[in-house]
Amino acid sequence: MRTSTPVESRTAAAPPRKITGAVWTALVVVYVVWGSTYLGIRIVVETMPPFLSAGARFITAGLLLAGVVAWRSGPAALKATRAQLGSAVLVGLLLILGGNGLVVLAETSVPSGLAALLVAAVPMWVVLLRAGTGDRPPLRTLAGVLVGLAGLAVLTSPGLSGAVQLSGVLLVLVASVLWSLGSFSGSKLNLPENPFAGSAYQMLAGGVGGVVVGLLRGEHRGLDLAAYSTASWLALGYLTVFGSVVAFTAYAWLLRNAPLSLVSTYAYVNPVVAVALGALILSEALTWPIVLGGTIVVAAVGVIVSTERKK
Repeated sequence: MRTSTPVESRTAAAPPRKITGAVWTALVVVYVVWGSTYLGIRIVVETMPPFLSAGARFITAGLLLAGVVAWRSGPAALKATRAQLGSAVLVGLLLILGGNGLVVLAETSVPSGLAALLVAAVPMWVVLLRAGTGDRPPLRTLAGVLVGLAGLAVLTSPGLSGAVQLSGVLLVLVASVLWSLGSFSGSKLNLPENPFAGSAYQMLAGGVGGVVVGLLRGEHRGLDLAAYSTASWLALGYLTVFGSVVAFTAYAWLLRNAPLSLVSTYAYVNPVVAVALGALILSEALTWPIVLGGTIVVAAVGVIVSTERKK
């Protein structure tokens, strides 16, 4: 699951961005890396405790990102007021601890592809949050939300039938709502001026929160680092470096150098990549609810994103 992002808005007068080879390279990185994080999480939790591993991932990633910011822009770029730090902590807890952490916990019982398709509903929840605060989304957007909710109903049917654990499905749904709330709050709160520094603080806050929850859950009892598989260690390293730092940096660069209409396509490409990787590498079954419900949700998200980026 991707980390928080800098502000995605642009003025109408902004000049069009040229689509270069560097743009396509960065876009492929975002497509593949963020789409593969669900697979990585599934491999990590095969032998590692969910919240402790996720907490360690984001603390490490946050420190790496903060180091990059200090190296590229100087230590002053990390400066933030107490209010800005408080906002970053709140958003980090919603995004990283709530949104990502619950997905990690859910993937101990839910296939990675199904988790990705359920998380793809985030744009729908954001639209509902906006509508609840007085915004008036276009009718086409609202129609996309209604269609997407129907797709979610199909996707939850394996949990209702007992094919997968219903608790895991519900955890992912709650995670997607918390991620949406964090994303929505992040657009309203006063965050650190440097978006990379702000994301570093969010990762650190969410990572510390994950470690605390892991300790409260007793995940440290009987902890044996030697018992963790090599695959889990490699997946955790991949998530930390590529999922949380490299892909995020590529995404932030794209926001400044590529058309937003092109960058936004990650929202419905990532779940497709996740489902394909889960089926190819982990042999996750492509059942009719996943195929049908996933198609409906991805199509609905495509409608929402294409409509919203024209506003």
